[in-house]
Order: sequence, then C-alpha cells, then structure tokens
Amino acid sequence: MKLVIGNKNYSSWSLRPWLLLRHAGIAFEEIPLRLFTRAFEAEIAQYSPAGKVPALIDGDVTVWDSLSISEYVAERFPDKQLWPADPAARAVARSICAEMHSGFGNVRSQMPMNITAVLPGIGWNVAVQRDIDRVASIWTGLRTRYGADGPFLFGTFSIADAFYAPVVSRFATYGVHLPEAAKTYADFILTLPAMQEWVAAAREERDFVVADEPYRLQPDRADAIIVTG
Repeated sequence: MKLVIGNKNYSSWSLRPWLLLRHAGIAFEEIPLRLFTRAFEAEIAQYSPAGKVPALIDGDVTVWDSLSISEYVAERFPDKQLWPADPAARAVARSICAEMHSGFGNVRSQMPMNITAVLPGIGWNVAVQRDIDRVASIWTGLRTRYGADGPFLFGTFSIADAFYAPVVSRFATYGVHLPEAAKTYADFILTLPAMQEWVAAAREERDFVVADEPYRLQPDRADAIIVTG
C-alpha cells in the first residue's frame, strides 16, 4: 500500500489519511511530492487522475480524495474499527467528517495549514470566528457525550479525529483561543506520536512559498524557495 502526499508543512488534505494509517498501525509506503513546483503536475499525474494529493495505491486499486481514502481504509481493515461501532455515533462521525470535508471555507482560506509558522491573530475575522465556534462546538459536544469512553472525539480513535487534526494544527499556528473542553482535545491530539512524527518531519522541510511567506527569505535558505511560476 502506498500513500502519495504533499509537503507536510502545508498539506492538510494529506495529513488526514497519513495520520489515520499511522495511528492505526497500518503499514504503507510514503511517496512525498513537493507542492507548488513546476514538476508537481507531471508527478502527481502518475498516481492520481484528479491531479491532487493525497492518493492511495493498493495493488491495482487507486483511491483519491481524503474522505474516499479513509472510507476505503476502514473497509479494508475492519478490525481497526475506524468508525464508531454504534450506528448512531457512526452517522454523526460521518456527518462531521463530511462537514469538515466541504465546509469551513473561511478558516481554510484565512488560516492555511503552516505547521512551522507561529502567527497568532493572523487571518482572524468575524467569519473565521464563526467557523472556529462551530468546530469548538463539535468538539465540546462530542467530548461531553463520549468523554467517558476515552480521549478522542468518540472515545476511541476514529476517522473523525484524523479529519480534524489539520484544524488542530491551524489553531496552534494562529494562536486561536478555544473553550476549555475544545482546547483539552486539541492539546491531546498534538501529543499523539503520529502527529508529533508528522510535525517533526514538517520542520525538516526547507520548502516555503515566497509569495506567502517572504519573512522566510534568508541568504542561507535560497535553496528553500518553492517555484510558483
């Protein structure tokens, strides 16, 4: 099984299935591609008909899109119990994953994932706060309901936790203030060994987007520029 991903510092979509596989203990080969480069389009075309990361290759099966990959992995490894066992909880888990998959556009656009940056307050506006409040409400409600069963959103680890992990990272980068229960959950996700492995690897990357992060442009990092033209 192979997982094609983008830069760990930036690719929130890649983090979801990567964290799911790694935390669940499912073996896979990682194929990293550098986003925003001239070579990316040709490279990703070898793996994904959509031309985007992530993509999962399992023998002669290719699955793209983080939600489809997660569903495939859950069916492929039913013993890992990657969705809640209870049908009602499973329906809620699927709902909040779909909501994250298609929503929260204000947070996505104004607070892009950037693990190595520390940007408190950057990107905030009233519309972003509405997204933040909704995420915090989801986390708080689920932790209130399922907290006795374990520290994850539904007690035990599920696809839902993998889907919200990039938002946890965003909130850390931009210094987002959260209600106590939501903050406790976010802090816990950051302590997961798989999450820490991803963060450590992101810090080793030397790529950055000059147009978005001119403050990173230093003489000793001239090789780190991502070509965007």
